[in-house]
Amino acid sequence: MSDRIRQARISAGLTQTELAGRLGVTQSTVNRWEGGRHDPSREMATRIAEALDVTTQWLEMGEGDPGERPPTGAAGGVEHRKPKTADLFSPLLRYVDNPVIAYQGVPGAYSHLSCTEAFPTLKPLSCPSFEDAFAAVETGRAGLAMIPIENSLGGRVADIHHLLPESSLYIVGEHFQPVHHNLLAPKGATLEGIKEARSHPQALAQCRETLRELKIKPASRADTAGSAAEVAELGDPTIAAVASSLAAESYDLDVLRSRIEDRIGNVTRFVIMSRTRIEPDPLDGPSMTSFVFTVRSVPASLYKSMGGFATNGVNMIKLESYISVADYSIARFYAEIEGHPAERHVDRAMEELQYFTTRVKMLGTYKQNPFRFLD
Repeated sequence: MSDRIRQARISAGLTQTELAGRLGVTQSTVNRWEGGRHDPSREMATRIAEALDVTTQWLEMGEGDPGERPPTGAAGGVEHRKPKTADLFSPLLRYVDNPVIAYQGVPGAYSHLSCTEAFPTLKPLSCPSFEDAFAAVETGRAGLAMIPIENSLGGRVADIHHLLPESSLYIVGEHFQPVHHNLLAPKGATLEGIKEARSHPQALAQCRETLRELKIKPASRADTAGSAAEVAELGDPTIAAVASSLAAESYDLDVLRSRIEDRIGNVTRFVIMSRTRIEPDPLDGPSMTSFVFTVRSVPASLYKSMGGFATNGVNMIKLESYISVADYSIARFYAEIEGHPAERHVDRAMEELQYFTTRVKMLGTYKQNPFRFLD
């Protein structure tokens, strides 16, 4: 968003000080927005869009027509366009032997929404737990699984790092799902009549300011879509749910107000799991490789194991430690690097890693999602 604010401001012929004056904020605040050091609130983003004569949708996500004056950068560059999600994963479909994709949660969950957006031709399969979603693919009940691995606001998803190394599945893709919360209620309910909103604690926390403004009491439940199902069953016009737009469709609820999250940029990253190891052509765009490893019990073993990536110019974008459930004295590491094992510099780095580890398990090599390159 930072680049789009800057581009739209320049296109409108405004200085940072002039834009700040229109919005009633300081110039340093605008500078922080454009520098990516702080995101504006949803209400402020709407005001910025109006001041710069662009659409809020374009300003927030880079989607759709920016408005009357398509913003360009100082060098005349145009904004990035988000590719159609389903097109990104169509090459994987030729390897899917069962047109079913498993996810954890009940119908209407954000994982369900991710399945429908990334693979609209596959049948979503609801599973009560992550273990069940993995098992559905391992046993052939599903061809793929959509598994959340981290959220831009909430951090990594608990338990996933423990399940990945023990699974026989491979990561074959990644999907980034913007999370937009909606206030859902039974037919006939009004916004003024809502007294309580039920949802997962994290979803409620992400909508805290909006709910406070609406004088709606938050009530914690196990998950978002389950709350929508509960609200639909109760039929009480004073009780609403905070959940996805798909949950509204799934349980025949009205959307009293859409996108009520307080902050912009809430995105969950999913990995797509398969029984078959499917690797992209190393010449077909940038790749990502995920793996787990356990270091030897010698001084500076982690430091030494990372040396090969530095000397071979391999960019490591994620390194997380976790304790093995079987042995609390052993630390394991989950890592993600940019590159394909078929590339010479990546191969050399992985070879050096072997000298300082007791175990390395490759979880998968897959194409980097273009979402990573959006402004």
